[in-house]
Amino acid sequence: MSGIITLTTDFGTADGYAAAMKGVILGINPAAQLIDISHGIQSQNISQAAFVLSTAYRFFPEGTVHLVVVDPGVGTARRAVILRTPRAYFVAPDNGVLSQVLWAAGQIQSRRRHPANRSRQRALPPGVAAVAITRPEFWRQPVSATFHGRDIFAPVAARLSLGANPSDFGEAVDRLRALPLPGVYREAGGRLVGHILHVDHFGNLITSLKGDDLPADRAAIIIEVGGRRLRGLSETYGEREGLKALVGSSGYLEIALSGGSAGAFLEVVVGGEVKISTAKQ
Repeated sequence: MSGIITLTTDFGTADGYAAAMKGVILGINPAAQLIDISHGIQSQNISQAAFVLSTAYRFFPEGTVHLVVVDPGVGTARRAVILRTPRAYFVAPDNGVLSQVLWAAGQIQSRRRHPANRSRQRALPPGVAAVAITRPEFWRQPVSATFHGRDIFAPVAARLSLGANPSDFGEAVDRLRALPLPGVYREAGGRLVGHILHVDHFGNLITSLKGDDLPADRAAIIIEVGGRRLRGLSETYGEREGLKALVGSSGYLEIALSGGSAGAFLEVVVGGEVKISTAKQ
């Protein structure tokens, strides 16, 4: 166990919610190393949290505990779970927020035609295991119906970081909720169609199209997004003025704007279409 716990929430930094979770963790494991992945997830945006988590978790040492609290169903019958992969532990509500972790673990290749935010139960891929967190003796008492991040998830994450076995916290489950894979498909005319997955802090549009999805002749690529047509790919954000397309550090096609926000300039939102063709089409 690495002793590292990351936190991904939609709590923001104006209130004390994230700090309260950290206080509970440190009360159980004073030596824990707490790393914020993000507290800037849009309120209750499960798909954004799943994507942002996916851009960071794989870079942490083996045995890291990733605590994710984006939980519109807090206090309802939705499950709290621990997911164990060969390299890490994830503590989260069972609402689809671990979708990208499950996709990566299962090396899922197929994608749906259109993006959707509705999750459904999916069988766990080989090599991972999950536990429903059901044993209240490990929770902070009394448990608030509106703050399971502090009273359930944080104590469990802290004890995992001390070497507890996931099976200590409840019964094994073989299915978790997952969102559909982001839509990428080809139109009848041959154009490749993807969607906006995320708009980052800089206003860059991160799409569901990976670098490997794109035509080999990068100079001939034509990108249609937000009523604009861009030709060719840049290598860096500073390569050319104005709007540009490039494959970013996450491996996905991005649309950026020099000195500004591509999202604000194009007035597109998460889920918007991006179409790819070549000069020959």
